[in-house]
Amino acid sequence: MRIRAERDDLADVLTRAGRAVGSRSALPILQGLLCEVAGGTLTVTGTDTEITIQTALQVEVLEEGSTVVPAKLVGEAVRKLPAGAVSFAAADGEVEITGSGPRFNLREFDVNDYPDVNRGSVAGGVEMDGELLIAALSQVGIAASTDDGRPTLTGVLFETESDHLRLVATDSYRLAVRDVPAAAGVATTLIPYRALRELGRTIGAEKMAVAIGEREGTFGSDRGQMTARVIESSFPDYRRLLPDDYPNKLLINREALLDAVGRASLVAEDHIPVRLSLGAGGVELSVTRQDVGGETEYIEASYDGEDMVIAFNTRYLTDGVAAMQSENLVLQTINPLKPGLLTADDDDAFRYLLMPVRL
Repeated sequence: MRIRAERDDLADVLTRAGRAVGSRSALPILQGLLCEVAGGTLTVTGTDTEITIQTALQVEVLEEGSTVVPAKLVGEAVRKLPAGAVSFAAADGEVEITGSGPRFNLREFDVNDYPDVNRGSVAGGVEMDGELLIAALSQVGIAASTDDGRPTLTGVLFETESDHLRLVATDSYRLAVRDVPAAAGVATTLIPYRALRELGRTIGAEKMAVAIGEREGTFGSDRGQMTARVIESSFPDYRRLLPDDYPNKLLINREALLDAVGRASLVAEDHIPVRLSLGAGGVELSVTRQDVGGETEYIEASYDGEDMVIAFNTRYLTDGVAAMQSENLVLQTINPLKPGLLTADDDDAFRYLLMPVRL
């Protein structure tokens, strides 16, 4: 195979597909990118067998064919060439990449060894606002677990409601729920957040399509498509954790609370919570660490409810407040031993439930 393309365009498709390539695969062939040229199009595929990303680029085709090139090197090699046209050719076990003088020669993998991965399809999928979907996933993703020993909690639940798509994630310490406008048609399933967080970097676009199958979820746009193997497990019954009503409500400026918790976290560690003393007129934040000292400050706010003291993990509280997209937010509580709920003051499409720390 042999093609010509603009350096930046070629580097872009190689780099985006390369994000699916694992760094510790037991199969050497999976350290490569499959590059296929046919009909004026270069199609690049990267996979770790659980996540597959496919990108495409219209190129000047001098000879059709296919090759597998080292993913870690090829994208950076193309990017390091001078700006302008780049020639990319594979023959006799070697890939030659040249551009305005410099030349890279990389050893190619045997294309026959590349696995026949499931690249999925978005045919018949649900059309969505891609930018909104990616923003929503970043909100709920903060609550997804990173513990591979609990695979169910590393995913995001996709669940179709009557007039929207619901995204849910939890690590058992906090729960994030985000409702996104979407037509019905997305099957209830659990998709690893490790894959979903790559959407914005790889195929994110203004318009996207989502298709969920029994074993995989596929996301597509005009930039390519990504397929992720679903987590075949039952997600916890999150609905029972969301009470219908909370007797205590604090309305507070988001930036003021975020800054205050940030100052408290300078003293606290992960195991030392920040205390929120809720009362008429506002909230007092305080944290004490025996070997260092403490920090206390008061924020004026509107509070309706009984005076109470509730404590939260500083990092978890910071994550929830930072994920809100409004000037003011509402913290709703029942008592110091039950979860608190964070929402925007003008929209409850995103809800963040946080377990308190027992004092």
